Amino acid sequence: MFSLPKTATIIEVGPRDGLQNEARTVNTEDKLDFIKALQEAGLPEMELTSFVSPKWVPQMADAREIVAGTKKSGRQFVLTPNERGINAALEAGADSIAVFVGVSNSFNEKNINKSTAQSMEALKPLIEKAKQDGIFVRACISTAFYCPFEGAVDPQKTIELCGQFVDWGVDELSVADTIGMANPQESHELFSQLKKRFPDVLIAAHFHDTRRMALANAYAALVAGIDRFDASAGGLGGCPFAPGATGNVATEDLVHMFHRMSVDTGVDLEKLYEAISFIEPHVSNPLQTGMYTLYKNRK
Repeated sequence: MFSLPKTATIIEVGPRDGLQNEARTVNTEDKLDFIKALQEAGLPEMELTSFVSPKWVPQMADAREIVAGTKKSGRQFVLTPNERGINAALEAGADSIAVFVGVSNSFNEKNINKSTAQSMEALKPLIEKAKQDGIFVRACISTAFYCPFEGAVDPQKTIELCGQFVDWGVDELSVADTIGMANPQESHELFSQLKKRFPDVLIAAHFHDTRRMALANAYAALVAGIDRFDASAGGLGGCPFAPGATGNVATEDLVHMFHRMSVDTGVDLEKLYEAISFIEPHVSNPLQTGMYTLYKNRK
């Protein structure tokens, strides 16, 4: 027999990872109302926005306004790809940043025109300075399992990359199945190794639901001892630099599964459904995740 954690923390990524790939522009006030509704549902930890070039991700052009307009409630991350992004985020009032790198060179080059090694070389001094300044730093590890261009990724490459970040003092690792190709066995094995290797670092699992395996993979990570999970309300999401990637694991489906297993998340599902109902008219496609569909049919 194995034991599960009694509690799990959901890091809501809908406002950033969820909306970044939306074809329809969501206006700033609607984003802020969506964030407020998510907070009221019991999701204080959240990925708000990203300080990236609007040329490449136009949906995130209002990053400053989002940070300024969001009520401080728990840890709130902003994604920052480089020194310019970090400086802009801190000037806007952010106190928690997320940096990112792909384990596979091909994905990294498509994403930010740098190899993985070049990205790490550039990030090291930025992370060390941020930690000296008391900033919470989250490292997002993309293509930790599979790459859309290279296929399967060697788990040891992922672990070694995580180790570099840990050596530089990051507070959390968010390890992502970016294109949703991982299976539960792979999830359990990798997260078991990460927990054993880095017992004093926060580790979050980030799954996409391309092949409807995200819940199974999350369960496997939970069994491995992971108690932090990225999720997106309504299953919103996708990656503009990862062909074939679909939405993130749906927050409501993940919360429901955890609650059914007596793993408390502190999230009020009814209020979460209300938040999803609010954002649905502002996005391109109907939101049809399992629990949200049941909620709509119930009404």
